[in-house]
Amino acid sequence: MSYPSCPEDAPYGWAKGKNDQMDQFWKSADFGYVRSRLEELTVFCKPESEADSFLSCSKYTRFCRAKKIYLDFTNAKLKVGNNRYREDLFKPGDVGGHCAMDRTGFLAEGEHKSPLQSWFAELEQYRSLDFRPIEDRKCDLVLDKPTIFIKLDAGVNMYHHFCDYVNLYASQHINNSFSRDILIVMWDTSPMGYGDFFHDTWKAFTDHPIIHLNSWDGKKVCIEDAVFSLLARMRYGLYYNMPLIPGCSGSGLFRAFSQHILHRLNITQNGPLESKVRVTLLSRSTKYRRLLNEDELIAALKSVGELEVSVVDYTHKFPFLQQLQVTHDSDIFLGMHGAGLTHMLFQPDWGVIFELYNCDDTHCYHDLARLRGLHYMTWQNMNKLTQEDEGHHPSLGAHKKFTNYAFDVSEFMRMVMSAVDYVKTHPRYVAEWRRKYGKPVPEKEL
Repeated sequence: MSYPSCPEDAPYGWAKGKNDQMDQFWKSADFGYVRSRLEELTVFCKPESEADSFLSCSKYTRFCRAKKIYLDFTNAKLKVGNNRYREDLFKPGDVGGHCAMDRTGFLAEGEHKSPLQSWFAELEQYRSLDFRPIEDRKCDLVLDKPTIFIKLDAGVNMYHHFCDYVNLYASQHINNSFSRDILIVMWDTSPMGYGDFFHDTWKAFTDHPIIHLNSWDGKKVCIEDAVFSLLARMRYGLYYNMPLIPGCSGSGLFRAFSQHILHRLNITQNGPLESKVRVTLLSRSTKYRRLLNEDELIAALKSVGELEVSVVDYTHKFPFLQQLQVTHDSDIFLGMHGAGLTHMLFQPDWGVIFELYNCDDTHCYHDLARLRGLHYMTWQNMNKLTQEDEGHHPSLGAHKKFTNYAFDVSEFMRMVMSAVDYVKTHPRYVAEWRRKYGKPVPEKEL
């Protein structure tokens, strides 16, 4: 557990004062967000006995829990088409339970009806049924293991896909359950495959294979205990579409997420090193945002004896668990603007993330660094940055994300050594160094 930092001299942003600033950060980006969703939970289908069904949801149906839910996919046609988020899957009564439904109250929660913002479309046709689905044997398939439904963002992009994982983790807190003996169902209403470069991460959440919804095509399915997870692109959600209050950093929720994933996937910390600071440069083999003088920058890094330098290109050919190990063992992680910088979530607490150039997308990875509680750096002196050309977006024309860059070596090294000083004086680095080597950190190290 950790607490956010909101320094006295930090700007308040839209907050009314320091206390309001801290409160807004906690409620929008920390465990206060979980607490708010938990407090919002409203029962929309009330059971009259333990044998009955149950449905409760947070506001706008961003998160829902159901007991003994009935799902009729007889006419769903899940093996045709290319729409992953169909909203016409059910007719009235195809989804429901044996309970007293507050239909009027439920329909009032439809304002956020959208594929990755709520579960309203999927549960809109929920009805009170005149039978008990499981007890009355109305199901072709009965799931007695706890089951989590999730609609997924882009599985080939780490920034977007880890919005899925962060929200799944937050949902487990709302549900107060972290067992891996659960089923996870990918709610995808098409037969299309799902490219998932980060599939190893599922092992942190379940011991069982991910179930694709289309495997239930033509069946009536009943589930004893179901959760409809928080989603990746909710309005004011975690962390896409999040207006993060300025001046605060260090979300306990995001630090806990990082520790949870690393622990469950058996990724351990091998540092700090006794006499070197570990620097990892994320190279790019893509068409754009490459470092035109990368070899020169790497040579400059390797010329400094106190740096242990690694150069990586995190493509889908690089096993993801190995990627996590490299990142977790990076005191300083640096690279151009891009989804690979999402790896910062798994740096050590004393880490520095150096986004070489943000391409005028100033908040994306700076905000993610603030959530994780890391020191963030990016290029400031534009006179020492060379842009290859104006950039060539396929439809928008000139664009800074669609070109390549060269960096002044002296300025680059000045910034890197500033990051080194930050790492070596960070209280958690100092404490871990002392614990590991059983002696005070030498003066020259500080």
